[in-house]
Amino acid sequence: MTVKEELARRAALVEEFLVTCLKDRGIPDRLLASMEYSLLAGGKRLRPVLVLSWCGMLGGEPDKAMPFAASMECIHTYSLIHDDLPAMDDDDLRRGKPSNHKQFDEATAILAGDGLLTEAFGLMSAASIVRGLPADRVLKAIFVLAQAAGAGGMVGGQAVDMEFTGRTGVPLPELQRMHAMKTGALITAACECGAILAGAPEADVANAREFGRNIGVAFQIVDDVLDVVSDTETLGKPAGSDEAMGKTTYPALMGLDKSKQLAVEYVETALTHLSGYYGGEQEFLWQLARYIVDRVY
Repeated sequence: MTVKEELARRAALVEEFLVTCLKDRGIPDRLLASMEYSLLAGGKRLRPVLVLSWCGMLGGEPDKAMPFAASMECIHTYSLIHDDLPAMDDDDLRRGKPSNHKQFDEATAILAGDGLLTEAFGLMSAASIVRGLPADRVLKAIFVLAQAAGAGGMVGGQAVDMEFTGRTGVPLPELQRMHAMKTGALITAACECGAILAGAPEADVANAREFGRNIGVAFQIVDDVLDVVSDTETLGKPAGSDEAMGKTTYPALMGLDKSKQLAVEYVETALTHLSGYYGGEQEFLWQLARYIVDRVY
C-alpha cells in the first residue's frame, strides 16, 4: 500500500467519526447542513491523522484520542469557510465544490464556521469525559491547541496574510513568520497534542513539535508551488489565485526551483525528529513527510 493509499485509509476512519459528531446536538437544520457541507467535503484529514499517528507511535490509545483528532478537523474546516468569504480570500470553490457562502449564503457560512470552532472544544473535552483519557493530558492538549488556533497562531496568521495581500517587498522572514502562524501552527499542534495525549515525556513531545513545525513549513511551500504549477480541477480550488490576488508566496520571492528545494530541506529536518522511533507508525510518518514534497515532483 502506498503512503497516499494509507493516508486515505486513515482519513476514512476519521471521516466515519466526523459523520456522527454533529448529530443530535439540536443544531438548526440549515446551519447543520452548512456545517456538514464543509466538514464532510473530503480532504486529506492530515491534522487528525497526525494526532492519531503520534499518539499511537508513543504508546497512547488512538481510539480514545479520536474526538480530539476530530476537533482539529472542525477547526481547520471553520478556517477554510471563513478564508473563502468575500471579505477574506473571496474564493468560489473549495475541494471541487462551491464554497460554503456560495452554496448557502454569507451569514450562514459565518455561523457555520463559528459553530464548528465552538463544537471543536466540546470534542476535545469528550476525549476525557466520554473516551476516558486522563483529564490532565487532555487539558494540556486543549491549551496547546487553543494557542495554535487563536490570535497568536492561525487567526493571527490570517490577519497578517490580509495585511500582506497586494503588498510588494515582503521580506522572506516575514513570510515565514506569517505561514508559521497561519498554516504551521495547527499542523505543529496536531503532532504535539498527539504526543501529549499519549502521556509521552517532554523529549518526545518536543520531537513531535519540531516534526510538525518543519512539515508545516514544507506543506505551505508546496501549497504555494502547486498554486502555480497545478490546475483548478486537480487542486479543487482556483489555480493561480495567489498571484491574481497579489499574495506574497515562496515562488514569488524565490522562484519555483528554490522553493521546491527549500521544502525538501524542511522535510529532511523533520525526519531527524523521527530517527529514534520504530514500527509501523514511525514508517507511516516518515513516508507522509516525504509525500508532502513528492506532490510537486
